[in-house]
Amino acid sequence: MGATLLDPRSLASALIPDLVLGAGTLLIVLLAGWRRQSDEHQYRVGALSVALLAITLAVVGWSAWATPSIDQGIIATDNFRWAVDAILLVGAIFTIPLAIEAQRRAAITSPETHVLVLFATQGMMLLAAARDLILVFLGIEVMSIAVYALAAINRRSARSAEAALKYFLLGAFSSAFLLYGMALVYGASGATRFDAISAALANPATLNSPMLKIGIGLLVVGFGFKVAAAPFHMWAPDAYDGAPTPYTAFMAASVKAAAFAAFLRVFVEALSPAYAMWHAVIWWLAVVTMIVGNVTAIAQRNIKRMLAYSSIAHAGYVLVAVVVGPSVGASQNVVTGPAAFLFYLFAYTLSTMGVFAVVAALSRRGEPALSFDEYNGLFFVRPGLTLAMSACLLALLGFPVFGGVGFWAKWYMIQAALRGGGAPQTLLVVALVTTSVISAAYYLYVITVMFMRPRPDDAPEPPPVGRLTQAVIGATVVLIFVLGFAPTQLLRGASQSTIRPPGARPVAGATAVSADAR
Repeated sequence: MGATLLDPRSLASALIPDLVLGAGTLLIVLLAGWRRQSDEHQYRVGALSVALLAITLAVVGWSAWATPSIDQGIIATDNFRWAVDAILLVGAIFTIPLAIEAQRRAAITSPETHVLVLFATQGMMLLAAARDLILVFLGIEVMSIAVYALAAINRRSARSAEAALKYFLLGAFSSAFLLYGMALVYGASGATRFDAISAALANPATLNSPMLKIGIGLLVVGFGFKVAAAPFHMWAPDAYDGAPTPYTAFMAASVKAAAFAAFLRVFVEALSPAYAMWHAVIWWLAVVTMIVGNVTAIAQRNIKRMLAYSSIAHAGYVLVAVVVGPSVGASQNVVTGPAAFLFYLFAYTLSTMGVFAVVAALSRRGEPALSFDEYNGLFFVRPGLTLAMSACLLALLGFPVFGGVGFWAKWYMIQAALRGGGAPQTLLVVALVTTSVISAAYYLYVITVMFMRPRPDDAPEPPPVGRLTQAVIGATVVLIFVLGFAPTQLLRGASQSTIRPPGARPVAGATAVSADAR
C-alpha cells in the first residue's frame, strides 16, 4: 500500500526543488535588472542560471530519495515526476550556454532571456508534478507565456516576431480548448484531482456522460496542439523556423517533454477508466502524426523546418506510450508504457539538443545556416561538427549501433506496444517501423550532403565554434553513445519511474515506495 498523506517533512522535501528554483529565479531577476545591459552582464546572469539549474537538479535527486511516493493528493511525489524533472532540467542546462553565445553573435545583451528560461522551467516542473487539472493548466500557462517571449526575443528579426505571433495565437487557442475540456470533465466527474476523477468514472452513468466524452475530446485537441501532433501541428514549423535556434531547441525538446508528461499523466491516471473511449482517437492521432511528420519532412530544404517536421514525427512515436500506458490494468504494460516514454524522452532530448547546437554553431551574426546548400562539404572544413551532427541525426533515426541511445529508445517503444497485445498495437508498431524507415530519407540526406558533396569554392568559412557550444555538443554526443552501449541502467531507472492508474497494483520492478517502507 502506498502512503496517502504526506507529513510536513515529506511535503517540504516534495516542494523543495520547486522552491529552490523559484527563489533562485527571483534573486536572478533582481540581479538581471541591477546593472546596465552588457555582454559581460548577460554572461554572468547566464552562468548563475546554469548554476541554479544544476543545484535544482541535485535537489531533485535528493527529493527522489527522501520523499515517499503517495497515491493521492494534487502534487505527485512519484519517481515519474523526478525523472521528468531531471530531463527538463538537463534540457534547460543545455539551452542557456547555447543562448549565451548565440546572443553574443547577434549583439543581444538582454540577460532577461535566461530568466525566461528559468520561469519556463518552473512551469514545466509544475506540469510534471501536477495531479490536478487546475495545476496542469497553471503549469502550461507559466511555461507557455515565457516561451512566447523567448520566441520573439530577437526584436530586429521579422521572422522571429512572426513566429512568436503565430505561436502565441495558436497557443492561446489551444489553451482555450484545454480549459473548456477540463471544465467539462469537472462537470461530469465533480472533481479536478486525478484520483477523484478516476474514482468518479467507476460509475457507469458518469463514464457514459456526453459531457465527459466532449470534455475528453477537447483535452485531446488541446494537448494535441501543445505537443504538435497532426493535424494540430501547423504552428510548429513556422515557430521553430523563426525563433532563435537555442530556443527552438528548448521548444522542441523540453517544452514538448513537459507537455507530454502532463498528457500521459492525465490520461493514464485520471482518465484510465475511459480508456476504451479515447484509445482509438489517440491511436489514430499517433499514426497520422508519424505519417504527416515524416512525409512532409522529406520535402523540406530548410534544416530548421525539416527538424520541425521531424519533431512532429517524434510526437507520434511518443504518443505510442500514451496508447499503451493503461491498456492492461495492473500488468507489466502499466510499467512498460511510461518506462518506454521516459527512456524515449531522454534520448530525444539529447539528440534534439545536439542537432540544434550544431545549427546554432554555424550561425553568423545570429542568422543560422538554414539551407541544405550551406551544409555542402561541411566535413572538409568542420569535421568535428559534421561527426557530431551525424551522430545526433542517426540517434533521431534510431539507427542500430551508430544511433546510440536513439536505437534503444525506439526498440523499447516497440516492445511496449507489442506487449500490449492485439491487432491495434501490432499495427501501431508497423506504422512506427515503416515511418522510421521513411525518416531515413531526410536524415541520411543531410549526412550525405555534409560528407559527399563538394564544398563550393565561394562558400564562406563557417564561424568559429564557441567553447560553451562545444561543451553542449560534446556532452550530448558522449551521452548518446555511452548510454547507447550501456542502456540497461537507464532502462532500469525508467522502469522504476512509472505511473499507473489509481488503485492498480504495482508490478515487479516498480518502485511505489510506501511511507512504512521508508
